[in-house]
Amino acid sequence: MAAATLASAAPWASAQNASQSLTGPAFVVSPWAGSLAAFDLLDITGKRWRAADLQGRPVLLNFWASWCEPCRAEMPSLQQLADLYGSDKLLVLAINFKEAPARAIRFATSTGVTLPVLLDSDGKLARQWGVKVFPTTLLIDSRGKPRSRVQGEVDWTGKAAEKLVDGLM
Repeated sequence: MAAATLASAAPWASAQNASQSLTGPAFVVSPWAGSLAAFDLLDITGKRWRAADLQGRPVLLNFWASWCEPCRAEMPSLQQLADLYGSDKLLVLAINFKEAPARAIRFATSTGVTLPVLLDSDGKLARQWGVKVFPTTLLIDSRGKPRSRVQGEVDWTGKAAEKLVDGLM
């Protein structure tokens, strides 16, 4: 299966096979074999986030920028996903790529985003994790193991996203 819509794709486990890739209308899901590099980022409220803060629950790390139209379109469904699960069951972090803090704050405020918005001001974390397409979301399971990389815009309230998230629990 080189590519298929996520709705007709084999179960989530098929994304584990490095030779296979799942796709959707505007995104591609592939295995993420990377590791969790150490990081130390501030969010727009001044709270410090480190890799150790991600332990014990599934995590979605969404790399975005306000100049990216698909990122802006995806953000409301990402917020809905965070609200649906709650941060105790699924931690959703929006990592802003190389923008001034004021711009990221303005975006979050104007769109009603309340999930944590972290600042990757120099783009170092994105480079460490090989993020080159925006938006890109990295999925980490509850044991802290990197699972998948999703490149492109996803409706995080849809069935395809549900399969991805359920595979992390």
